[in-house]
Amino acid sequence: MLVMKFGGTSVKDVTQIHKVLEITRGRLKRKPVLVCSAHKGITDKLINAGHAAASTGKADPGAIFEQQRAVARAAGCKDELLEPFYREIEDLLRGIALVREASKRSIDYLSGFGERMSCRVIAEYFTRQGLKAQAFDAFDLGYITDENFGAARPIQGYEKLMAEEFAKKVPRDVIAVITGFVGKTQKGDLTTVGRNGSDFTATCFAAGLGAEECEIWTDTDGVMTADPSLIKDARSIPVMSFAEASELAYYGGRVLHPSTLLPAIKRNIPVRVLNTNRPDHPGTVITENGGDNGLPVTSIAYKENQAVITIESTLMLGQPGFLARVFDVLGRDGVDIDMIATSEVSVSMTCAELPNLNAVVKHLEQFGRVSLVTDKTIVCVVGKNVRDQKGLGAKVFTALRDADVNVEMVSQGANKINLSFLIDDSAIPRAIPALHKALFG
Repeated sequence: MLVMKFGGTSVKDVTQIHKVLEITRGRLKRKPVLVCSAHKGITDKLINAGHAAASTGKADPGAIFEQQRAVARAAGCKDELLEPFYREIEDLLRGIALVREASKRSIDYLSGFGERMSCRVIAEYFTRQGLKAQAFDAFDLGYITDENFGAARPIQGYEKLMAEEFAKKVPRDVIAVITGFVGKTQKGDLTTVGRNGSDFTATCFAAGLGAEECEIWTDTDGVMTADPSLIKDARSIPVMSFAEASELAYYGGRVLHPSTLLPAIKRNIPVRVLNTNRPDHPGTVITENGGDNGLPVTSIAYKENQAVITIESTLMLGQPGFLARVFDVLGRDGVDIDMIATSEVSVSMTCAELPNLNAVVKHLEQFGRVSLVTDKTIVCVVGKNVRDQKGLGAKVFTALRDADVNVEMVSQGANKINLSFLIDDSAIPRAIPALHKALFG
């Protein structure tokens, strides 16, 4: 069995959906199972409509329906196919507008309609083109999650449940077209696994169904040496390890969702990243051990919109447990720390720019003087044995100096595969091209 995930750009209109059809047709011998995203832009429109209803008291699904109907009609689908979803969206938006509140539970329920509608359109189109297919909501096939709305994760033992439900509900002679991104709690509340989470859904199904491989279809030729929107001559990486790909995804790689590889790592299932618009390109295959690409580094990733919290306090001096108390406060406030730099009387930590950071600063002032700086970016240079590459640091920091980029914090990963540092958001257009030129020629 082969699990294939197609993202929003891959299914954005009937032209792209037909490409997905032909790619699937070419893999019938491998028993493909599809996991699909919403048509590009629909999820944003759903979320925006929810927040607008809460703030204005008016329910306006017009932009959602206009785009979705246009895609469905171009694919030859009758309006009745999605009419129940349209009515449900209207009802939900009216409810949000009435109470003037868009809770995480409501936004999850609302934003999941994009995948649910696109999968019906894709399955209907496939069937009329001679490839019998059927749409399924992932939660009807065992994708049951916890109650962490907006970033839900499947419950323990989901793999067994998924295999049982799939065998029971999916006929042998049809191609299952499954919703990405959407789950359901044991109580029956709809959840999502986070934006761009269809990748994660796909590898969960690959793990649960014992797939031979999971293909992630995007609009780039696999995982690239840098963000192709910044670096026009960025190269496709033929092969890489789970560890390298995980680092790149976490630190802002534009291809994979950060959690994507966890189920694949657990079951040692290869993940292949491919381009829907160039299906003959070999893309990138990600395996446990990866391979040798003949270069000292694999790729450059960056994660912008980061903040730096600094605590200065003489209470740190020779006091075991000081940082434990600090991290206890951060944990209660839901702050996820990335980089850390310490001295005898200060500690600096980076995190995402969260809405509650000013409150976090207040909570931390019990430990000393606290400052907050925003608009920062973590840049991560990833590659096998980065720690052992003599002269790599000199090459990196010389390139940044020559590009007039100031480095504020540095972290050398203990796992040997990354070198991370902090710069201003405004320096990204100078820093990334300079690094790519220095490291990839």
